Amino acid sequence: MKTFTQILGSFFVLFLASLTFGLDSPTAALLPKQFGGWQMAGSLQTSKDPSQADSVNSALLKEYGFTDLAAATYTRDDGRKVRLKAARFGDTSGAYGAFTFYKMPQMQTVQIGDQGAAFNERVLFYRGSILVDADFGKLTAMSAAELRELASLLPLPVGNTRNLPGLPAYLPTQSYVKNSAKYVVGGIGLEKINAPLPASLVDFTASPEVVLGNYSSSGGQAALMLISYPTPQIAAEHLRRIEAATQPDTQLKQGGASPPDAGRVFTKRTGPIVVVASGPLSASEAASLLASVNYDADVTWNENTSFSKKDNLANLLVNIILLCGILMGLALVAGIAFGGIRIIVRRILPERIFDRAEGIEFISLHLSDNRSRPQDSRVSSSIKAS
Repeated sequence: MKTFTQILGSFFVLFLASLTFGLDSPTAALLPKQFGGWQMAGSLQTSKDPSQADSVNSALLKEYGFTDLAAATYTRDDGRKVRLKAARFGDTSGAYGAFTFYKMPQMQTVQIGDQGAAFNERVLFYRGSILVDADFGKLTAMSAAELRELASLLPLPVGNTRNLPGLPAYLPTQSYVKNSAKYVVGGIGLEKINAPLPASLVDFTASPEVVLGNYSSSGGQAALMLISYPTPQIAAEHLRRIEAATQPDTQLKQGGASPPDAGRVFTKRTGPIVVVASGPLSASEAASLLASVNYDADVTWNENTSFSKKDNLANLLVNIILLCGILMGLALVAGIAFGGIRIIVRRILPERIFDRAEGIEFISLHLSDNRSRPQDSRVSSSIKAS
């Protein structure tokens, strides 16, 4: 009994250890051992501390939903090296937001993962909820293809966490300054991108999402800010607050609630999106920029507006009649086939399968014979008496 208890205790310890290692397994699988001819040199470094990914912007990474980090150095047979950092977020929106924050204006767009950008020996891309920063010692013509193979090996999130935010698609393309779009989900990110409105006016307690892009104008570079709220009613309420705070006579509010250059702030609302244009814009340029943002509601009908063939009663009756006709036809064919086979067998094999003598005999009670006997006896006795 004591030995059994010790064995059971050992299995329990092993089970707890497997659970502990299982918790770290997603992080360990964040980067593969090899890809595209690259081999991991040394061990994989993992951490759940955002400061290990970026000590300066750790709070911003946490705001985007940072979960864990994996870093490793890879080498090739020709002696080249590449240092990879892979940061995982709670969903694709977090990885996309961090990608827009780290993407620099001088970077060139590359087709790696979901989106990618490169400058000199540095390549930045994300796939799903994972943001990868690759620092090459020397880029070659095959580096992009090798990183595409790496992107295909990264684990993907499941369910709705795989979806990209739809708000950046509303940024106009005309006069857009390349690589200037920034996606923000909190006040820390809003402060770091020098947005025309402070976090107090955006009000992140209402769960908005923000995207900011720069645009060229006749007076210089202007900013277009889109704030998406959960409902149009919430957006209308916040638009009134923003308009009240950006009026010329309210520029000097206490606590810095009013944005800079309040006299050049133009606003409008389209659906649940509040559009804010600021900077050296003329009235016509601002009107044109605001008019280029229009919310397109995606309406989905979940109930039929007309009867289908399945729901039509007349079609149901017709199908019932057809089914009855088919069953009657099958019964008729089966009866004719059974009778025909019986007749053919009788002619080919008479009295061998059907109508055999032992097969047609049956038990008879001879009830008529029993009734006639007493009558016959009475008749015979009367004759004798006479």
